[in-house]
Amino acid sequence: MTIHKLMVRTLAFCLTLALLGNSAALAGEIKVMMSGWFTPAYRDLGPQFEEATGDTLVTVWGPTEGTALNAIPVRLARGEWADVLIVVSYALDDQINAGTVVSGSKVDFARSPIGVAVREGAPKPDISSADALRRTLLAAKSIVYPDSASGVYIGDELFSRLGIEGRVKSKSRMVPDERVATIVANGEAELGLQQVVELLPVKGVTVVGSLPAEVQRYTVFSGGIATTAKNPAGAEALIRFLSSPEAAPAIVRTGLEPLTAVPAN
Repeated sequence: MTIHKLMVRTLAFCLTLALLGNSAALAGEIKVMMSGWFTPAYRDLGPQFEEATGDTLVTVWGPTEGTALNAIPVRLARGEWADVLIVVSYALDDQINAGTVVSGSKVDFARSPIGVAVREGAPKPDISSADALRRTLLAAKSIVYPDSASGVYIGDELFSRLGIEGRVKSKSRMVPDERVATIVANGEAELGLQQVVELLPVKGVTVVGSLPAEVQRYTVFSGGIATTAKNPAGAEALIRFLSSPEAAPAIVRTGLEPLTAVPAN
């Protein structure tokens, strides 16, 4: 990217913030409560936002579900406040219905596709279509997938939709306590199916690509303004930035698919 293009994008972002009103331009703290695999992109984009606005992001993490003390629903139920929530889409919908996120403030940032990984150095199988994926799964000696919502889809729906459920049952397994990519990297399984964003950080594997569109199942990550927000203008500015075309390249680098256009280099 040329310096000129970078300056143009920075100016465009600053102008966008200016349109939010003077309150958005005032430096302050923005408390973000978040969970999930949008975190790598957020860690990259957060400092850019802080530099452009002068605001400081104060971030707390916790599970999207469950009864742990740091779980986001538990935090909110006991009265902990936040300006912004960034979680999977369905969990944000739950909080909107519960009255802890402002109705109409939800914005989808990115979606996470399920992909296929092989051990580094192994031939890349063909997964370019549903038929190709079917042949690849049937030819594989062993298949692993995660103990998660994506894994439930793979084990309970994907194999069935491909018409191979009975033929791969004996050589496929859900792994509850270990990363799918680690098992593949160690040579304990030939193919690993999991969200691409979870496969990419693990050394020793090659991500072949995403499942073909006709059998893909996405996880969407979204943000919304909390009803307890102390800095709603800052919250809105952050949400606009994370959903802007300028944020898209960083989102792509983490293995997610932005729900806005990626600017040309």
